Amino acid sequence: MENELIHEIKKLAKPYAEEGVREELVNRAGATKYILIGEASHGTMEFYRDRAELTKRLITGGGIRFVAVEGDWPACFALNRYVKGSPDAADNVYEALQGFSRWPTWMWANGEVAAFAEWLREYNKDKPREEKVGFYGIDVYSLWESMDEILNILRFRPGIDLEAAKRAFECFDPFNRDGQSYGISASLYGEGCEDEVVKLLAGLQDKWKEAQSVDERERALNGEMNALAVRNAEAYYRIMIRHDAESWNVRDRHMVSALEKLTAFYGETARAVVWEHNTHIGDARATDMAEDGMVNVGQLLREHHGLDAVYAIGYGTCRGTVTAARSWGEPPEMMTVPEAQLNSWEEILHRIGPEDKLFLFGQEEARLLEQTTLGHRAIGVVYHPERERGNYVPTIIPKRYNAFIYLDTTSALEPMEAHVLLS
Repeated sequence: MENELIHEIKKLAKPYAEEGVREELVNRAGATKYILIGEASHGTMEFYRDRAELTKRLITGGGIRFVAVEGDWPACFALNRYVKGSPDAADNVYEALQGFSRWPTWMWANGEVAAFAEWLREYNKDKPREEKVGFYGIDVYSLWESMDEILNILRFRPGIDLEAAKRAFECFDPFNRDGQSYGISASLYGEGCEDEVVKLLAGLQDKWKEAQSVDERERALNGEMNALAVRNAEAYYRIMIRHDAESWNVRDRHMVSALEKLTAFYGETARAVVWEHNTHIGDARATDMAEDGMVNVGQLLREHHGLDAVYAIGYGTCRGTVTAARSWGEPPEMMTVPEAQLNSWEEILHRIGPEDKLFLFGQEEARLLEQTTLGHRAIGVVYHPERERGNYVPTIIPKRYNAFIYLDTTSALEPMEAHVLLS
């Protein structure tokens, strides 16, 4: 059976560097509504670089209206203003990236994102406002940052009660902008602020539909999306104290809601590229996440919109270096990624040949692979190379992704330090 599986994998593998192979991937992905492009770590340069190149090809092919990433709405919206050349945008890309100040800063404040932002700004430069491609964050962590943004927005929005918003946010004051402190109080002692933020969101919902200009529409969207982030961040921090699986689900459901609101904003024919970790974009039902009651973006989008509307592309590597931290909040460092463990997906791909490979699932026969669960490495922002075993997710690869890109040897992402951002 093992020899047959290896034979099937060899048959499916396409040399990624070969002329025309990447175009075949772009052509398949380009016909779908949501193109989800993953990464096996948040600190690998090649994942970011290759994902950006694929995204450029998809954008120039037409129909992509926005890129949505695993980042906070307020920081990404500043970058969105920059790539669209808005009058209130930052003067340069380094200033635009300054908003990514919350740990782990290197996820988005890095040279690869800066280079893509410059390309997208140039691409948008001569296009009408309504045709410019946007860049947005759909993650859920920006509780206090989004509250700050809402108060700034409401100062210039007649008809919405600024004082009522201030009173709603006063509920959060005792927690000193600490999500964990809020979660403990809300979860264990019932001292939460849920009712206040639900009411606030209702007051800001769909206001962009009433706006008269493109700029006004996007300003109204900014208010609604920050309110959505506050509502779901409140739920996330309240639930995470007691329920790991459910807090994960709150986060991924929020990301799907944010994606669907952005699609509604741009029109139902709009298509999007999504940048997130493999654990979010690959269908959770093809992993052991399902056994723990966890859902994710890839699964939910397939359920909401059908298999034909979603195209998920995963990444993996066998060895190299990565940027990560030893514990939450610590400075990042360059770490060695040890060679993949025996009989894992990555180790088998290295064993059959060290060249980079592409797998396109769906139309090709993958009978044995569709019945085989293999360990598939996932590296987070916190990483301990010496304790690698826990980083492998049991996965049925063709059911988790529509396509998979294997880059044999990869290198650490280079963060932009604060002094660079302020220069």
